[in-house]
Amino acid sequence: METVMEYASVKISRNGKEDAIDPVMIEQTIDLIINGTKLSSIVTTPDLHKELAVGYMVTEGAVKDRGDIEDVMEKNGQVFLKVRSFEHFDLWYELRSSGCIGVNWEKRDEDVHLPVDQQFKVDVLLDSMKYLYDETQDRTKGAHSASLVDAEGRLKYKALDIGRHNAIDKVVGMATLNGDDLSKMFLISSGRQPAGMVMKAVRAGIPLIMSKAAPISSGIDSARRTNITLCCFANTEKLKAFSAPERIII
Repeated sequence: METVMEYASVKISRNGKEDAIDPVMIEQTIDLIINGTKLSSIVTTPDLHKELAVGYMVTEGAVKDRGDIEDVMEKNGQVFLKVRSFEHFDLWYELRSSGCIGVNWEKRDEDVHLPVDQQFKVDVLLDSMKYLYDETQDRTKGAHSASLVDAEGRLKYKALDIGRHNAIDKVVGMATLNGDDLSKMFLISSGRQPAGMVMKAVRAGIPLIMSKAAPISSGIDSARRTNITLCCFANTEKLKAFSAPERIII
């Protein structure tokens, strides 16, 4: 499905005006229906809606893995998920529908501490920064990307979206639906890393996040508390680890 549409514009400079054509990301709104109840509306691109819905439920801590999802289907701008009953669903729904962007984004007392089981070679991490970039991003300047890469540097999943959070949810959803072990992969994100972004990865069990962007203090605090490795200011030559640097080996 097309995610980009061309629009006419007028380029105006000190030298005058000229007609132009610009590629622009397409925006859609989907409704997320969980066990027959509308949970939220999500603004996203016109692709990977089922994956987005599944990933959202994983990264928000509502479900743990593929086994919690009994069915998923999309119809007429709605994604229907049937999941096994999870604790405090009524409260979770009430909070989510009250206007919060994500119920658990700023929750600071989650008892999660990721073990240092999987390590990653620095050469693999730096070489994998090439997966961050995409032709659609270059054309539109309006997309965020997320990629999941394994310890050998193989790109497993990649997604683009107008929202940095959505892009992460999409790749997590892809991996979850395929039954992959996210604890053996690392995440590359194009966005800044506040607590909400970091905790999405933590809840999915991803041990390392890498971003070209700057960290945010809440993101560093959350990363250190949960023992996820947070790498920012990353490019093909270097990165800075703000937490759990022992996961990175030379």
